[in-house]
Amino acid sequence: QVKLVESGGGLVQAGGSLRLSCTFYGGAFSSYDMGWFRQGSGKEREFVAAISVSGLPAPAADSVKGRFTVCRDNTKNAVSLEVLRLEHEDTATYYCEAHESFGMPGRTASDYTNWGQGARVTDSS
Repeated sequence: QVKLVESGGGLVQAGGSLRLSCTFYGGAFSSYDMGWFRQGSGKEREFVAAISVSGLPAPAADSVKGRFTVCRDNTKNAVSLEVLRLEHEDTATYYCEAHESFGMPGRTASDYTNWGQGARVTDSS
């Protein structure tokens, strides 16, 4: 059974940076496309970034393009999300999600079959 565990969230001042990590357990990581979604208070879950089994990033959400970078390490069963120049609007719970690859990483939550418990990122300004 696939399990995803996020880490690295916390309080960060606007303009700062952080890295979120996600470790994949219980399956063949190299067969899963991985995605990051986020959900702010009172908002719907939204797509942030995704990466294919081969390590090719999908186009990120417009709101984070140029500031967020997703990468994966198939030797460590891990995917990460590097966040630069944090903005107040980035405050949210970030979820690592996975689905067995069907050609390209999904961009909607319904594409994904597994997700973690979430990591909270808060602008502390």
